[in-house]
Amino acid sequence: MENEPLIRLGCFFGILVLMGLWEAIAPRRQPCQSKPKRWLSNLGIVVLNTLILRAVFPLAAVGVAAIAVEQGWGLFNVLSLPTWQAIILSFLALDFIIYLQHVMFHALPTLWRLHKVHHADLDFDVTTGLRFHPLEILLSMGIKIIAIVLLGAPVLAVILFEIVLNGTAMFNHGNVNLSQALDRILRAVVVTPDMHRVHHSVIPSETNSNFGFNLPWWDYLLGTYQAQPAASHDGMTIGLTEYQKTPEVEQLHWMLLLPFWKV
Repeated sequence: MENEPLIRLGCFFGILVLMGLWEAIAPRRQPCQSKPKRWLSNLGIVVLNTLILRAVFPLAAVGVAAIAVEQGWGLFNVLSLPTWQAIILSFLALDFIIYLQHVMFHALPTLWRLHKVHHADLDFDVTTGLRFHPLEILLSMGIKIIAIVLLGAPVLAVILFEIVLNGTAMFNHGNVNLSQALDRILRAVVVTPDMHRVHHSVIPSETNSNFGFNLPWWDYLLGTYQAQPAASHDGMTIGLTEYQKTPEVEQLHWMLLLPFWKV
């Protein structure tokens, strides 16, 4: 646990660099915005979110998991399951909760105002998976902490989940070209870029589909899966209709103020 922040930071930068190189070598779509400006703002909000998160939740998810285990809180501590079972079940439960949280952020108008910051991006690449309003990040962490305590999730399960969630968020937002055959195989176990790109369409029925981040199974089981965008991946429009002619969407201050505007 002592090395957890360094492990997560190393995984973050490693995946970010690999995805950035992959996007440069084999892009799926041509960008419509200035990449340096977008990346500066999208990565800037990551830095801001990290600082705010550490200030408000200094223990973060892993620290809370350690306390819950020590105190014997939560379902899996009461049941005294074998560690490997508790890890697997905790990972699955946390992933399902993140899926439900994502649906909720689309369904409730107040939460959607926050989540629009993520969807307003006019391009779709690895940094889109990191672009969230600070208030959404804080609410998400609060939900996660409550879930961890109620579950009694093992520390290792939480560390793995946090690393995988961060990594898959960058992977499935990647502007990378996968063959149809490989994409079809991967969709059995993980949300792929082509699958999640549908979720960033301007068409509302497509925006409200494919909510999964790690695992695609919840979309399959609960009827929120859409295989392909109606206009094809090359022809689809990314973002939100009301901001298609708003170049400020790539600016950090615009992202921070967006939830408080009337539009």
